[in-house]
Amino acid sequence: MSLYLYGIVDGAPSELGTGIDGAEVRLVTSPDGVTAMVHDHTGGPYQGPDDDVRRWIVEHSDVVDRVWQGGTTVLPASFNVIVAGAEEAPPERRLGKWLSTNAEQLRTRLGVLEDRAELRVEIGLDQRQVAEGHPDLDPLRAELEDRPAGVQRLLRKRVDQREREATEAVADELYQVYRRRLARVSEELSENRSARPDAGVVSVLTVSLLVARDDVPAVGQELAAIQEEQPAARIRYLGPWPPYSFADVPAMAPDDDE
Repeated sequence: MSLYLYGIVDGAPSELGTGIDGAEVRLVTSPDGVTAMVHDHTGGPYQGPDDDVRRWIVEHSDVVDRVWQGGTTVLPASFNVIVAGAEEAPPERRLGKWLSTNAEQLRTRLGVLEDRAELRVEIGLDQRQVAEGHPDLDPLRAELEDRPAGVQRLLRKRVDQREREATEAVADELYQVYRRRLARVSEELSENRSARPDAGVVSVLTVSLLVARDDVPAVGQELAAIQEEQPAARIRYLGPWPPYSFADVPAMAPDDDE
């Protein structure tokens, strides 16, 4: 028998409900009073077809979101964190020891995240709109009009490359400006440099923001101001949701049961 971990909570949530595949979610509390949300689990990590994995991730997130929406502070665990046990170290004892060992760090982080939410913000630039009327591109665009189809295809690729280069230069200039502005309306900021923008859009930045729940509208107001100042901006704004990117849950070492 093992325990599947959903997250660490401050106090006792009024509603836990069920989790992955309908498993009953329960609490494990250490002698230090730090509490984890878990379900009893048999077998190894969740593995299977992509559709099943996506469903399991959603069911995991639903547990965290339900408790968080109920007003309980949560340090969410990532999907597929399983506390294994052995004959000399049952999983509940191992988890309890880990909770006690890290109690101070976990309580501190729970305090930081109290009444806080995560927002994800993606800002990009439409390369056609940014490069429209760019003087270096006008001769290439004019040349397209009276060229054979094969030559036009090559010229369009060249125009697209030049548009992208011009937009990337603008994005580089705006990166620090927008980052500072978003940092001013958030308490912590985490970047996702691996995010991929839509076709024809050059990324300026993709960030997760930690904000007080009451301050969420201020982020929306800042993004509205950015959009008004830069019509070519393409802004995606997601959340609020539990602070996954800011949980900082300590890793469980293999020898935590010793």
